[in-house]
Amino acid sequence: MTLNVKRRPRLHRAWVVAAVAFVAIVGAAGFRATPGVLITPLEEDFGWTRGTISLAVSVNLMLYGLTAPFAAALMDRLGMRRVVACALLLVALGSGLTVFMTASWQLVACWGVLVGLGTGSMALVFVATVTDRWFVRHRGIVTGVLTAGGAAGQLIFLPVLAWIAEGPGWRVAALVVAGAALAVVPLVWFLLRDRPEEVGLTALGAEPPAPVADGDLPAPALSSGGSGRTAAPARGETPVAPAARRGGAAVRAITVLRSAARTRSFWYLAGGFAICGASTNGLVGTHFIPAAHDHGMAETTAAGLLALIGVFDIAGTVFSGWLSDKVDPRLLLGAYYALRGASLLVLPVLFASTPEPSMLVFIIFYGLDWVATVPPTVALCRTIYGPDGAVVFGWVFASHQIGAAIAAVAAGVTRDHLGHYDAAWYGAGLLCAIAAIMSLRIARNAGGATPGGATTQEPVAVTGSRA
Repeated sequence: MTLNVKRRPRLHRAWVVAAVAFVAIVGAAGFRATPGVLITPLEEDFGWTRGTISLAVSVNLMLYGLTAPFAAALMDRLGMRRVVACALLLVALGSGLTVFMTASWQLVACWGVLVGLGTGSMALVFVATVTDRWFVRHRGIVTGVLTAGGAAGQLIFLPVLAWIAEGPGWRVAALVVAGAALAVVPLVWFLLRDRPEEVGLTALGAEPPAPVADGDLPAPALSSGGSGRTAAPARGETPVAPAARRGGAAVRAITVLRSAARTRSFWYLAGGFAICGASTNGLVGTHFIPAAHDHGMAETTAAGLLALIGVFDIAGTVFSGWLSDKVDPRLLLGAYYALRGASLLVLPVLFASTPEPSMLVFIIFYGLDWVATVPPTVALCRTIYGPDGAVVFGWVFASHQIGAAIAAVAAGVTRDHLGHYDAAWYGAGLLCAIAAIMSLRIARNAGGATPGGATTQEPVAVTGSRA
């Protein structure tokens, strides 16, 4: 008698890659958010103004964004594993050197430049690259989960670092960040793989490649960023393979930017995401703790509230990733920005020496919306710009961090001159209303069908079609 034993399906390697990416993204988010915890200790230790300290945070945020498109191109050229491992070493170097600083320019050099470059190389373009290469099925929800890793980093690091900064001191907190970055390097180096083909696999959910007869060549196709569908060129356009892979990473990043910048949708995406950065990382992520401290709240309590935003952000972002596979991403963005703006307009009256129920309601509401904008933005970049979608998203994300950098400095200067942050909160709320309008004006598609089958009216950006 023969006993048939049904073998359990083996775990696809894509899930291992996603898990390693999640750990790296958690760390990057925690490392980048650390200066928000250190503003008051540095102010007390060195006597620097908040505007001065905010300058270092601003440089960090700016480079965090501007590094992203070049990091995406470098990942294509050198591989994700090398880029992310080097990025972690940069973070460890920058954080470790801060314990020796004696002047504010050294804070800018260490936390602003080194940590900014390192964390920027593990930013959300890393999410787009991983999901494009390794996932066809479950791509939206994996994008949401990896994006939520940023919130998880905030959740894990902020309360711990706030406690360390208040007790042993901010220098110990900086060394903890350096040690954590170094600890992730072996994990990335030994477990992360650049493409499924390296281990003899296809992306999760992708059809296996059709066998090719000897002497035959497969017909060229314009991939839609690994979605398993072919992105058709817009009417009147000549199909051109992505120019991104002809030349160096910097050349590719600039070429893709030049091509995407000829479309209106790019400027709507970039403008909306700049406001997104200003209203999250730049304002709330950097100044919520010192603003709460101005109203008598302990820093550890304020850091706990900011971490609680991260808890609800995880749920909101994962749900947003699921929705991005089901609902028009433009509508999602419009709703997210409008709701965020409304919550910021009421925040100034909620601060108190202890967390009141109304503040907890804000934390829940705002937390669900914190980076829920990322999955639909990634989806739109992928749909509109096809195989260059990850690099285009890198530039869109750069605008996010430029907005965050401007808001970080502006809010610090506002506090130094007015003695409070109210104008910053109200201004961010009004900007979010503008972002909602811009999002609804983004083209539905470019060069292909929408999920619902509608056709595009905006020309697709085909990189390299003009020298």
